[in-house]
Amino acid sequence: MDESEDVPKDFIKLKSAKLSVDEVSELVVSPSCGAVSLFIGTTRNNFEGKKVIHLEYEAYTSMAETEMKKICRDVRQKWPSVKHIAVHHRLGVVPITEASVIIAVSSPHRAESLEAVKYCINTLKASVPIWKKEIYEDEYSWKENKECFWANSEK
Repeated sequence: MDESEDVPKDFIKLKSAKLSVDEVSELVVSPSCGAVSLFIGTTRNNFEGKKVIHLEYEAYTSMAETEMKKICRDVRQKWPSVKHIAVHHRLGVVPITEASVIIAVSSPHRAESLEAVKYCINTLKASVPIWKKEIYEDEYSWKENKECFWANSEK
C-alpha cells in the first residue's frame, strides 16, 4: 500500500450476516502503525443463572450509523494518532459463541489503540440505538445496557 493512499478511514457497518474478525482487523492495518487492537463481543450461553439460547439485535439503523460515526470523530479528537477505526455490529439472531460486535483500531503505538477500543465499546453501549433481546429456554427478555444514557435518565 502506498503511504499517500493510507489516509485515516472509519469503517462502520450494521449487518445481519456473521461478522468476521479477519475482515474487520484487515480493514485497519496500516504500514505506519505498529498496533491493531480488537474487541470482540460474543454471545454467551448464560445470564444470571438462565440458559441463553441466542440473542437478537434490532437497531434504528440510520441513527445508529450516525452515532457510530460520532464515536469515531470523538476517538480522533482524543487520540489524534489513531489511523483507522472499524466498528461492525451484527443485527438479527446471533447464536452462542458468535460475535455481536467487533471493533478494531490501528495506531502507531499500542496505548492509543487499546484506549480507543475501550472508549468505542463503552460509548457504543451508552449511546447507539441498538437493542438486544435475550432468548432463554422458556422466555425472552429485552435488555438495556447499564451504560445507556436514555435508560438511566428516567430513573
